[in-house]
Amino acid sequence: MSKKRVLSGIQPTADSFHLGNYLGAIKQWVAMQETHDAFYCVVDLHALTLSTSQTDPKLFRKRSLVAAAQLMALGLDPEKCTLFIQSQVVQHNQLAWVLECMTGFGEASRMTQFKDKSQKAGADRAVVGLFTYPILQAADIMLYDANYVPVGEDQRQHIELTRDLGQRFNSLYGEQLVIPEPFITKAAAKINDLQDPTAKMSKSAQSLAGVIDILDAPEVNIKKIKSAVTDTEREIRFDEKNKAGISNLLTIYTALTGKSISEAESEFAGKGYGDFKGAVAETVVTYFAPVRERMSELMSDEAELQRMLKRGAEKAEAVASQTLKRVYDALGVVPRG
Repeated sequence: MSKKRVLSGIQPTADSFHLGNYLGAIKQWVAMQETHDAFYCVVDLHALTLSTSQTDPKLFRKRSLVAAAQLMALGLDPEKCTLFIQSQVVQHNQLAWVLECMTGFGEASRMTQFKDKSQKAGADRAVVGLFTYPILQAADIMLYDANYVPVGEDQRQHIELTRDLGQRFNSLYGEQLVIPEPFITKAAAKINDLQDPTAKMSKSAQSLAGVIDILDAPEVNIKKIKSAVTDTEREIRFDEKNKAGISNLLTIYTALTGKSISEAESEFAGKGYGDFKGAVAETVVTYFAPVRERMSELMSDEAELQRMLKRGAEKAEAVASQTLKRVYDALGVVPRG
């Protein structure tokens, strides 16, 4: 029985992924490459919706390579999965245009992420690419006949749009596109900001003091963890409502050690917050030390990194070109002779 195919992607919008990226998504991707036919991409085209990606080409290029190298350092194996950079497979844009021509304006306007981001920037300043972002995402997914898409709950609406567009195309032109299912990773650890433990850890936070970057120097992350907001009590127990900061640190500690919450609570029974924060900091630094070392190796030989990504793009394109051919043939697009 052939393995079910999964596809997911991550934007190269920073110099380092943060702890929430890893525990919320990438750790699950690493596990799924063992059980599924896994396709993972650095979605650089999506990152073009951010102004910084358009104004500093050298930084954009560097971040794309750093993102791919980090995925490898964190456990994605190009021999076990197909890892590539989105823009290196031209069929993404081609299928996206077909799907854009089947998407209603009102349908696209209802996407909550567009509404949220355009309201922050102002509608007049929001780029069209941000509006059509979910349609390119739909093309990313259906281009590879993905059965499942591992995503967070906040992306469920985009997957529903993908399914709607795929079903719409198939109803008009026959069963050409595989309709994906969202793979909402319920067991994935939800990591919150260390300074605002009621908010999700994110690079878009007003202050990065509560964000743990995987590639930051150990002393930087130790300081951030030891400065994490907690409460006035002394008991180390999991209670998200009343002890959000301690609960967040317990989530981080157990996710990286493999211990249960109850085991961690017992381990630190009678100990102070200082001891607990120190243990969490040591765990984080120790866990990611080999990742930083592997990153250094990968980035020291950019030519080899590029070769690995080229192989991934070629594997991806072999699948993508077949999907686009089916779509174009169904539409009646005249093939090049």
